[in-house]
Amino acid sequence: MASRRTSGYGPSVSADAAPGSSPEAAIAVHTLTTAAKDLIEGAFPPLWVRGEVSNFKAHRNGHWYFSLKDREAQVNCVIWSSAAKRMPAAPDDGMEVLALGQMTVWPVRGDLQFSVRALEAAGDGLWRKALEQTRLRLEKDGLLDPARKRPLPAFPRRIAVITSPDGAAMHDIITVSRSRSADVELVIIPAKVQGDGAPESLIGAIEQLCRWGDADLLIIGRGGGSREDLWAFNDERVARALAACPVPTVSAVGHEVDVSICDLVADVRAATPSAAAELAVPSRREVVARVDALGKRLAAAAKRREDRAVAALSQVRKRLALAAQRVMERRRAKLETIAGQLHALSPLNTLSRGFAVARTPGGATLSSRSDFATGTPFDLWLRDGIVEATAGGRRPLPEGMLTAPEPMDETPNPTRA
Repeated sequence: MASRRTSGYGPSVSADAAPGSSPEAAIAVHTLTTAAKDLIEGAFPPLWVRGEVSNFKAHRNGHWYFSLKDREAQVNCVIWSSAAKRMPAAPDDGMEVLALGQMTVWPVRGDLQFSVRALEAAGDGLWRKALEQTRLRLEKDGLLDPARKRPLPAFPRRIAVITSPDGAAMHDIITVSRSRSADVELVIIPAKVQGDGAPESLIGAIEQLCRWGDADLLIIGRGGGSREDLWAFNDERVARALAACPVPTVSAVGHEVDVSICDLVADVRAATPSAAAELAVPSRREVVARVDALGKRLAAAAKRREDRAVAALSQVRKRLALAAQRVMERRRAKLETIAGQLHALSPLNTLSRGFAVARTPGGATLSSRSDFATGTPFDLWLRDGIVEATAGGRRPLPEGMLTAPEPMDETPNPTRA
């Protein structure tokens, strides 16, 4: 006969009775839900499930709750906060997603649910949504404004490089920089560029550069990789730290087709790390060639300016000569006019018209009848010579002839011979 055991809370129970097989072997609710949890998790390994998100709710403790449904069924889902932090963005209601998780039971409430570890939207919906949300926030704060972009220094003496010390990006930057100029100093600030902790590592490297404060330029980036590998450079915290950097920045993340949030915030975006080095480090050969070209242009400009000055001086000389000639011609004409006027008033001209002038032997002009006393000797100046004469009788002019006014000075008064 099977042995029996007693309990202070009910009738005795057979030691061979299965748990829950009789009222006497009843089990606790927690035992039931825990057993269901173990049973379901053992029966369903982690698997991918496709469905449409419905009734999404983000709890203040960081957990996400929603349902996955199709036309015929739905299942409750949960994403614990530890997993939610690794996802680019929360899904939207109605978004078709692929969820990696495991069927389980929440023992506290006995609810059947799908515990999601990873979530992907059909296509790249979640990644695109996360990027767009971050971009809009940064744009609202003016961090994407082209007006805040700073030019790169033409001749940097020291360039800081934030990247992985083990990646190909660092090797490419060093190789290209050395081939262009050996005078530029490169300072590597190592940082983690992918995976957990990468955003914090990049932010720490940027803050280290800010505290140091002795670089002319910053290159930040990494080589190519998957979308997940590059995601640290889409972190909003990294972008804000880069925007606050006191020196001009060049972002070189992935390959040419990859565009990150850091690319949008940086002063200059380079397609690759090698391209970043080409932008940042001036080529010695190119600088020498540019100086030579500028020297030739300067010499040519000076020659053209000299030629223009010589031509202008020649024109000025011609204009001055022409102006002087015109002045001389005007003065000559004026002098000729005055000379003509003087000639018209000249006594010699008067004499040439048949008049004569009486003068004393001493040269004084005799212009009045009273100057001629009887027997007074005088000289009679004619057109072609002088006649010595002696005054005889005197008589007035015939009536009807005008008498010349008395002279105001000693100007000779011509007398008809």
